Amino acid sequence: MEKISYDEFKKVDLRVAKILVAERIEGSDKLLRLEVSVGEDPSTGSGQARQIIAGIGKVYPPETLVGREIIIVANLEPRKLMGLESQGMLLAADDNGSPTLLTPFGEVPPGSIVK
Repeated sequence: MEKISYDEFKKVDLRVAKILVAERIEGSDKLLRLEVSVGEDPSTGSGQARQIIAGIGKVYPPETLVGREIIIVANLEPRKLMGLESQGMLLAADDNGSPTLLTPFGEVPPGSIVK
């Protein structure tokens, strides 16, 4: 395992996000398109939503995800997957090749910083 410095780790912006929409991506068994809330933009007071493309579709049916809180990397450069832009990455533990979503223990407002 490669070690990183504390200063490098501080650059990672981990946030609580609430899943608003979850749907399968046509042509993929694995990928889901998630629309997540990451809280309100302090400068405008309006809600911030973003799209995340996640490879969890073989384990999580989309209808079971709506309303769940997850942890995301919020400051990851956008990346195209199956022609769709992913604006972050959710965190999941690898359970023998099967993803297990990391979630807050209790209810936490979307956009909360994970420290």
